[in-house]
Amino acid sequence: MQYYDEIADVAQGFGPSAVTIGKFDGVHVGHRAVIAHLERAAQEQGLVSTVVTFDRHPLNVIDPQHVPPALTSIAQRRELLEDVGVDATLLLCFDEDLQSKSPETFVSEILVDTLHARLVFVGSDFRFGAKGAGDVALLRQLGQVHGFTVELIDDVDLVDDVRPDGERRVSSTWIRELLGDGRVAEAARLLGREHAVRSTVVHGNQRGRAMGYPTANLDPAIEGFVPADGVYAARVLHEGTVYPAAVSVGNNPTFEGVPAKQIEAHLLDVDIDLYGDRISVLFVSYVRGMVKFGSMDELAEQMRQDDRDIRLLLGLPAPV
Repeated sequence: MQYYDEIADVAQGFGPSAVTIGKFDGVHVGHRAVIAHLERAAQEQGLVSTVVTFDRHPLNVIDPQHVPPALTSIAQRRELLEDVGVDATLLLCFDEDLQSKSPETFVSEILVDTLHARLVFVGSDFRFGAKGAGDVALLRQLGQVHGFTVELIDDVDLVDDVRPDGERRVSSTWIRELLGDGRVAEAARLLGREHAVRSTVVHGNQRGRAMGYPTANLDPAIEGFVPADGVYAARVLHEGTVYPAAVSVGNNPTFEGVPAKQIEAHLLDVDIDLYGDRISVLFVSYVRGMVKFGSMDELAEQMRQDDRDIRLLLGLPAPV
């Protein structure tokens, strides 16, 4: 995939292209259906399939008090877009300069002069330009002037992918709601994959190791949306290898001084040195909520039960 995070970096002869525009946070099944249609249309017409997205949620500039947390980091989104097979991605810096461009300038500078668009694929509610002044009707008018056609997502048969339950449209908001409730298996259905976070493994307090359950503690600077506090069946990706794991999210109320939203991963049946390495945690299923235990013995017994439950959820044999 060609990837550009500056308009100036796009080659002068880029395109001609088929373009879709959006935040693409999470690159969920709805996004994937849109991109798949874009790729088919691009291939039929000999165009470069291109995603235009933004380095931050537009509300960061327009209404900073109401910015939703991102499902994925920019780096994760780039990787996911590459996985779905799009030819090129242009990441725009959504700053006051971009936000203040008129609809006509946005189209001429980005879609026409930079990407040489011949097809633009957007939703019927698409807005662009300063104060959202541009709509689909104006985009079509500008397309007639500049030589590109506009196709609506709503007019394409993507119902099974965009509305998998027949009613509610797949959205990043819906996925955030599910993850915020710990419903990671349901979120995975909408994402088309297990939800993942990643960070660097740092030294913890060694309590887990002392109890026979060594854990990899993630640095709080975490990429990706952290789901609800609780214990999860999960997988850990480290240097291309995936390990089954029990994962705890939260402040572990049995102990004092544990940070909020601390993520600890216990790899099942393997003990490897992960300190200083970056790992991804893929959430498979919610097991239970956080509980404050009255003693270490009570906690240890619960951890043994969690181990059995998680192995069952992951399809692993019981511990010897």
